[in-house]
Amino acid sequence: MTIELRELYGSPNGDRWYLARDVDLGQVFIRHEPNLPSGGKAENIEVGAFLSQSGQGPEHRELLRLIGTLVGGNVLQNSSPNRSTMG
Repeated sequence: MTIELRELYGSPNGDRWYLARDVDLGQVFIRHEPNLPSGGKAENIEVGAFLSQSGQGPEHRELLRLIGTLVGGNVLQNSSPNRSTMG
């Protein structure tokens, strides 16, 4: 199994959150690696579950910022902000 990681956020207490991708399966998920005093046991979290968690800390904001960069520069003019532009 090959996992690619991109760090989203590292907290001052040592916790780390990564955007992760299992290259073999094509699955994308969040990997949380807590600091050692918290137990240090890493967990993988489905992206939707991660974004729906309460708290919306800096790790959530960074994931949303990163997702936002995927559409940067592709401006679509739309007079109605509620109108869907997807097929």
